[in-house]
Amino acid sequence: MNGVEAMAPWLTVLIVVPLAAAALLWAVPPLHRLARPYAMVVSLVELALALVMLTDFDMAAAGTVQLTETHAWIRQLGVSYALGVNGLSLALILLLVFLVPIVLLAAWREHEVAADGEKVERRQAGFVALVLALEALVVGVFAARDVFLFYVLFEAMLVPVYFLVGSYGGPKRRTAALKFLLYSLVGGLIMLAGVVAVYLAGPGGEQGFLIDSLAGSLETSVWGERLLFLSFFIAFAIKAPMWPVHTWLPDTAQQAPPGASVLLVGVLDKVGTFGMIALCLPLFPNAVEWAAPVVIALALVSIVYGGLLAVGQRDLMRLIAFTSVSHFGFIVLGIFIRDQVALTGAMVYMVAHGVATAAMFLASGFLTRRGGTQEIPAYSGMQKVVPVLAGTFLISGLALISLPGLSGFVPEYLVIVGTFRVSVVAGVVAVLGVIVAAVYLLLPYQRIFTGKTADSLTEVPDLGVRERWVMVPLVLAMLALGLYPGPVVDAVTPVADGLAVEQPASISDAAEEGSAQ
Repeated sequence: MNGVEAMAPWLTVLIVVPLAAAALLWAVPPLHRLARPYAMVVSLVELALALVMLTDFDMAAAGTVQLTETHAWIRQLGVSYALGVNGLSLALILLLVFLVPIVLLAAWREHEVAADGEKVERRQAGFVALVLALEALVVGVFAARDVFLFYVLFEAMLVPVYFLVGSYGGPKRRTAALKFLLYSLVGGLIMLAGVVAVYLAGPGGEQGFLIDSLAGSLETSVWGERLLFLSFFIAFAIKAPMWPVHTWLPDTAQQAPPGASVLLVGVLDKVGTFGMIALCLPLFPNAVEWAAPVVIALALVSIVYGGLLAVGQRDLMRLIAFTSVSHFGFIVLGIFIRDQVALTGAMVYMVAHGVATAAMFLASGFLTRRGGTQEIPAYSGMQKVVPVLAGTFLISGLALISLPGLSGFVPEYLVIVGTFRVSVVAGVVAVLGVIVAAVYLLLPYQRIFTGKTADSLTEVPDLGVRERWVMVPLVLAMLALGLYPGPVVDAVTPVADGLAVEQPASISDAAEEGSAQ
């Protein structure tokens, strides 16, 4: 697809602003005292810039790459600094810039762990600087139109996540951070081999790594294409994460601070499924068709296995992590079933899940800070003590299990409808995952919030003003995506049109029917 040049370098600005702000915060110690308001202002400026950028994006042509910037970077290697967005990448960037100020507000009172004021300020400054740096890198990943640039940013974003988990997480944070890093680096090294091989199999030249140059022009054997596909897919499956390469996620989510979990599961893990859509589908179409049956089977295992393991968890954060394994199974299923309705649902699912899982992690974080533990059996009867917190937890959970009227319903409905159009067996297994989802949400809610309140928890305060302002935009977003998903569906449908094997005319009808129900 030919890119449409940006009137202004919006994407570069969205990368530079938080990255420069993070660097300034690290370089100027006097700013540490103002780290939290400073970072909040930067994140709100970033959100405002993204909304202004949105006015330059032509929704009628959301399937084409727009706001492009292309400059030579390493001419001898064919590497370009090439950015651009279509409807999907734009939606994911907007999700990211929406969540970052919420994460910063949620963490406003965290990391106050030392009596020495200077040390506390330095610790808080480090946290918010890492969040801003991560925001910049993830914007770059979603906007990259050069495979080499994508790879560099894909690996670079591991650094702030490692330090967010390893420096600010729970008692086993270093082990969890190292496990996350090792899994990701193994996937990245496999992908690096594929990146080099893709260039050698492509047309070469000064822009030899451009995705648009590589799509449809790889000169390789049947098995060569399949090996290239696997080199990318394995890295993306680890990042997503899919069964059986998912085991880093529960440990990381258990030890990470809630804000880091929001960015990790709500946004960063979407880089895996985004990579499948943005790179695997256009670059290796024949290999995708070859691998689809196995990938669909793995996705179905992820749906059911992730849900069943979530049911058996005692740790609340591990439970949410396993629900995400199940949800990513739905997304991957929608991508590889190759039906337009299902693929559109998978793309909408990426946005809807990001909002709902953010709300769930933050609500759970507010609860565990009050109770002093993440162990579910330690709680009971909390609804009587913290009714607002109980309500936000329930709404978030219902959105995760795709209750009609909330964010998860329409995308899950589209994925299942599209799956049934291709395979009844796969559709039935996916529906079993929906049934399991009701159990893994309602059972912990019953254990934590109903029954007799433990004596040690009777004086626990409900959500304060700041915490309510954290949850309000997330609840509104879940309702908006549930009751009026049209803008997101319209943004990603043209992208699905160009990638799905089948392109039925019924997508609008299916989306409207799902919204109505």
